[in-house]
Amino acid sequence: MNNLKDLNIEKEILPLFNFSLNIFAKNKILEILKKPLQSTIEIAQRQNILKGFTENNNILTDYSYTVLYLNEVHFFLNNEKIENLSLKRFQYKLFTSKQEKARYVSKLNQVILFFHRLESNYFTRLKLKTFPKDYALSIKRILQFLSYFESSKYAHIIREKRLKDKHVIELTEKISELKKKELIQTFWEDFFLFEAYLSINLGILKNKFVFPSFTENSISLSGFYHPLLKNPIKNDFETKSNVIVLNGPNMSGKSTFLKAVGLCVYLAHLGIGIPASFGKIPFCNYFSIEINRRDDILNGYSHFMTEVLNLKSVIEQASKGKNCFAVFDELFSGTNVEDGFEICKTTINGLSKFDNCFFFISTHIQELKSISNQQIANYFIDCELIENKPTFTYKLKKGWSDIKVGQILFEKEGLNKLLN
Repeated sequence: MNNLKDLNIEKEILPLFNFSLNIFAKNKILEILKKPLQSTIEIAQRQNILKGFTENNNILTDYSYTVLYLNEVHFFLNNEKIENLSLKRFQYKLFTSKQEKARYVSKLNQVILFFHRLESNYFTRLKLKTFPKDYALSIKRILQFLSYFESSKYAHIIREKRLKDKHVIELTEKISELKKKELIQTFWEDFFLFEAYLSINLGILKNKFVFPSFTENSISLSGFYHPLLKNPIKNDFETKSNVIVLNGPNMSGKSTFLKAVGLCVYLAHLGIGIPASFGKIPFCNYFSIEINRRDDILNGYSHFMTEVLNLKSVIEQASKGKNCFAVFDELFSGTNVEDGFEICKTTINGLSKFDNCFFFISTHIQELKSISNQQIANYFIDCELIENKPTFTYKLKKGWSDIKVGQILFEKEGLNKLLN
């Protein structure tokens, strides 16, 4: 099972793509965001679906309706008992109370006018050829469902006159037939998936995300950044090494860099655009993103033990042949420096053997720069000293940083004098 807690999908990623009009579509978006696709074929399929929405953006740009109507129509068709009045038409005409008839008329008015808006303003205008054939079938099912209600005909009756008994009987018969064929639930599934894709695509366009391509044994990202930052510093990153060791002082932006890379790789595997100007990414089928270190209070584990068990889980998946993408932020900083160095060195060298995986590890342990291994690449987030003050550029560079910000800040605050 993927370890995705630190991506904060619901709090951080969902708001980037949630422009939905109702809770049903929002839940569908969340479902999509939590489930990486299982092949590059599936990923390409979803990318092409979303590109189809872009091609229809001029039609869908003002997509809207009264949410209250949606909720009432959904409840009426799904939860209320709707009799097939064609089986008791005379009883209905002669013995049904005015109040009950008014209820039927009111509910059916909402159904017809809501479906008529969807059909005439949006779905009949879509260019189905712009979507992959399989997904175009889903839209055709929506169209067939809507057309079954003959909404243009009944909408005209509603606006010019009002629904009579015979119209109510006809419409309840249609609804009963749809229920028998179990087409109502299928319609809602298709409809809310359509709205989820529409919302996700709007997020891609608003944020100017791009669709990456997939490659083997390398990662290439240009102009990538974390989209939650107001004024993000964009970086370029390219490597064929499968272990990337990230170093640099505190506050330099290591965790933000790891979040940005993790987000790009993960969104790519959802078939969604990424926050970058260009991306080539290897296909992975197991994800573990540990950025905010935490104690597992429920199980009583310390930071260190939590890291050990997480690392073990990743190695077990890699040993089974999984293409793993894993992020370890400040690996094993929960133990003493000497201990941390030895087990980090063993970990880094051991992970480098899984050449079908990619591992990102941030660290403060300077001694790790002595590791010599072609599968390991070292990077740091730059920090410049200007008038002996640390200035963070948040730019990624190759190699190791030797700046000791802790000592500088310690001195700057006058602690050396106070303590001596």
